[in-house]
Parts: sequence; C-alpha cells; structure tokens
Amino acid sequence: MSFRLQPATPARPNRCQLFGPGSRPAIFEKMASSEADVINLDLEDSVAPDDKPEARKNIIEAIGDIDWGKKHLSVRINGLDTPYWYRDVVDLLEQSSERLDQIMIPKVGCAADLYAVDALVTAIETAKGRKKKIAFEVIIESAAGVAHVEEIAAASPRLQAMSLGAADYAASMGMQTTGIGGTQENYYMLHGETRHYSDPWHWVQTAIVAACRTHGVLPVDGPFGDFSDDEGFRAQSRRSATLGMVGKWAIHPKQIALANEVFTPSAEAVAEAREILAAMEQAKKDGLGATVYKGRLVDIASIKQAEVIVSQAELLSAG
Repeated sequence: MSFRLQPATPARPNRCQLFGPGSRPAIFEKMASSEADVINLDLEDSVAPDDKPEARKNIIEAIGDIDWGKKHLSVRINGLDTPYWYRDVVDLLEQSSERLDQIMIPKVGCAADLYAVDALVTAIETAKGRKKKIAFEVIIESAAGVAHVEEIAAASPRLQAMSLGAADYAASMGMQTTGIGGTQENYYMLHGETRHYSDPWHWVQTAIVAACRTHGVLPVDGPFGDFSDDEGFRAQSRRSATLGMVGKWAIHPKQIALANEVFTPSAEAVAEAREILAAMEQAKKDGLGATVYKGRLVDIASIKQAEVIVSQAELLSAG
C-alpha cells in the first residue's frame, strides 16, 4: 500500500442515474417516485436550443416544488463550449432552493474546465449565502477527457462522480459506430470461422475507474442506447460492475430495475463475503495469514475484496 492511502468514495447509493429532459416537466413527478438513486434533470443534449430557457425555468421550479425524497438530485448543464452553461449555473444557484445536490458537467476535457465552473459556483454560493455546497459530476466523453482523466479526477473537492459518455466519446475518437455502448458488430477477433466479440469500452472504463478510485470519486457507466435490449444492458452493466463501477445511467424507466439488480450485491455474494471474513478472522486467531475457503486460498487481500461487497450491501440497506 502506498504511503498515501486511497481515499474513500462518497457514501451514498449510485446504482442508477435516471435522466429526463428539463423540457418535459410532466415526467418529473414520476422520476421522483422511481427507484433510481440519482435523478439527472437535463439541460443539455435532450433539450433543443430554443427550449433551453424554458427547460431551465421548469427545473428551477421543480427543485423546490417536488418531493424528491432521498434522491441525489442533479442537473446536467450545457457544455462549456456553448453560450448556455454560465446562465445554467447562475440561474440554478441564484433561483433554486438548496434541495439541489449536484451539477453535472458534460464533455469535460481538462482540469481547467472544472476550475472554471468551480470558480463561478463558489462566487455565487458566497454572494447568496448558500449553506449547502454543490457537488459536481463530470462526464468523460472525448479523447481529451480520457487523456486527462486523472487530472480531472483530482481537479476539485466538489467532484463526487465521473461518468462515461459513450456516444460523444466514440465520435471524438473517430470510432466507426453509431451504437451507444454495448457490443459493436465489427469489433471482433476471428478464430477459424468463429467470431469472438471484445469490449471496445473496456479501456476507457478502466481508465475512469483507476482515476476515480485514486482520488475518491464514484465511477459510473453511462448510457446504453438500445433500451429494448434488456440482456445487452445487463451484460454491459455486469462488466462495468466487475471493473469497479458503482452504477449506470437509465435513459428509459425500464432500465432502472436492471441497473439496481446488477449493482446491488446479491444475497449469495454478501453471504459468501461474510463467510470469507469469518474464515480469515478464525485464521487470524490461529496465527495464520491465510486459509482455505471452499477449496481456494484466501488471505489478507481476500478480506479487502470481501469488505467491498459487504460495505456496498450495508450502504444500500442503510438507505
């Protein structure tokens, strides 16, 4: 272990982030009553340019008027390369209630992007006397974002989460695909006449997880475009969870249950993790640094792995 210990991530559920456009206030109540852990009200891609002022107004009203329960309430602002983002931040922080938890910043390419938003947010909070400090989530969706992912993860103490935006990332990288996440038909290995499909998102997901875990930020998988493909969504979610991501976006309500299913440790997994911890505790009493559990070696590293699963389960049960 390094002398500098790996910081803990924010202790809150983040299995599913449900998105909804700010231009459709009729769905806000349904979003609030859903089983998603995080609500992302959107001012960016899902809102047409002419509708952005009204969408902003809708969201500001909804933040204070709707009972969001224990949801982590987030608003995705427009990108810093647009003329909309500064007004998003100013109006949200000057006009909305303190129920707002987080601002999501899209298309972040470097640490300076966070610095710019942080400076504006801090000035408004100070001027308005806001007591609740706004958290940040960023979306990595460009070649620059991936190249600078670690400096971005360390850029602001407000940063709580980082997501992968697969579609814009694919476009920025020049990938020949129109799919949003999941298996890509032309990305395969050939063995004889059998195709073996690889995961084109694996490298960027791993980079995000490593940067996030280094700096105490929650790593989150982004959208899966084909919401008619439940098994495809499950498959990508399971890969993401195995890599260390804590949750996934839902761009359709039917994806909420799928995300919660995958990113909630199963009863069997939790029971096995507790048994490993008990076996290692007995080994410790016996003066041993390792023991055998169900025919396989477990040691101190196994304790850390088991503790991840148990802590996830305990966090969700407490919520």
